[in-house]
Amino acid sequence: MISHYIGFVKRVNEKEKHIKNLTKFKMKTLNKIPTGKIERTSSLLKAGAKVGVNYLKYYGNKITKDEDEARKILNEDNATDIYDSLKELKGSALKVAQMLSMEKNILPVEYVEKFSLSQFSVPPLSGALVKKTFRKYFGKNPEDLFDEFSAESVNAASIGQVHTAKKEDKRLAVKIQYPGVRESISSDLKMVKPIAMKMFNIKKEGSESYFQEVEDKLFEETDYNLELKRSQHFSEECRHLPNVKFPRYYPEYSCEKIITMDWMYGIHFSEFTKKQNSQEDSNKIGQTLWDFYMYQMHILKKVHADPHPGNFLISENKELLVIDFGCIKEIPEDFYIPYFELAKEENLKNPEIFFEKLFTLEILREEDSPKEKEFFSKLFYELLELFTRPFNQERFDFSDEKFFQEIADLGQRYAKVSDMKGMNTNRGSRHFIYLNRTFFGLYNMMHDLKSKDLVINNFRNYIKP
Repeated sequence: MISHYIGFVKRVNEKEKHIKNLTKFKMKTLNKIPTGKIERTSSLLKAGAKVGVNYLKYYGNKITKDEDEARKILNEDNATDIYDSLKELKGSALKVAQMLSMEKNILPVEYVEKFSLSQFSVPPLSGALVKKTFRKYFGKNPEDLFDEFSAESVNAASIGQVHTAKKEDKRLAVKIQYPGVRESISSDLKMVKPIAMKMFNIKKEGSESYFQEVEDKLFEETDYNLELKRSQHFSEECRHLPNVKFPRYYPEYSCEKIITMDWMYGIHFSEFTKKQNSQEDSNKIGQTLWDFYMYQMHILKKVHADPHPGNFLISENKELLVIDFGCIKEIPEDFYIPYFELAKEENLKNPEIFFEKLFTLEILREEDSPKEKEFFSKLFYELLELFTRPFNQERFDFSDEKFFQEIADLGQRYAKVSDMKGMNTNRGSRHFIYLNRTFFGLYNMMHDLKSKDLVINNFRNYIKP
């Protein structure tokens, strides 16, 4: 989708505000999560009413303050009220906030800073609800299943929360899904769909396949049996890659709503990038992260499609620890081939091949007017030439601010183009959604690391015979 590209490039140099480790603080627990459609809709309507009041305050502030300051206050108030509503709902509504926080080049910075909290911590479930979940699926309380079990969660996010446990001499992480999350996905997406369409300039015509792709992925993310199977598969397939580690998983203590794995010792990726790290350490983590993703992309043809800092830890020995495989995108061969053929510089510069791939990937359509074909082919040529630049070099410097400034400048230029008005900007196969999300997240993480001299095709050294 074109909005993914434009969004990513609009303000690429704006960095997320440092997020402290909220698990150090005692938070209010939730004894109940709204699960009914009416109840969940009511919660969002209350947030909408608060937003209306915020706009009244905004018009008043414009009298005594300049426009930028008044707008900043409005964004902060709206972001707070919307996020507070989403964090009580949890589930797919909060997952959307998490996805939007990664689109830090689309939303005002005030929304990004507030929504980024969904990546790390939100109010946890009470102990009573946790015990109820265990009794439902295991017939006993967690204290009877493990030798030790923390009554309070150590981290709570969009669709589940994590507790620590011990069994014999093993320290474990136990992820528990919130009640009603899976059952409310479809209704939640119907609620947030109008907001997303306006925010990303999505036209109704031809948009159903995009929303269906998101809904399908959310259903997969709430199937912990599937996540357990995929986690074990990826751990086995990627275990030989240097400097990347995975937890061991325990099917006997897992079910459709609970996953148990080894506790991994390290700090969150975002905490690591805020430290004064040596260039050697930044390069080491950067090469590890890049190799991990390229191996998945090109060898496994399926990829961890949620590359945000909350899914990765960095160990004391500067190892990359992968702790979540909830969102996986399988890449069909009929998409993979043209997608990466279009990433080759020689194909981009060959008009016949370039146009052929644009049609194959559904970026151009037969019914497009000559004006649309000219506009979108020019736009995607510039975007692809820039975004695929790392793939056309043996080594790449992700600390190069000039490269990211080019991205920012291109986005600002196209964001102001009036020619797009009236055109259907729903461009590209549905498979672009999570592939673009993967690459944009990966580029952001590489930029945060400031990795230099990264070997692009280093993953080929680890292909199994």
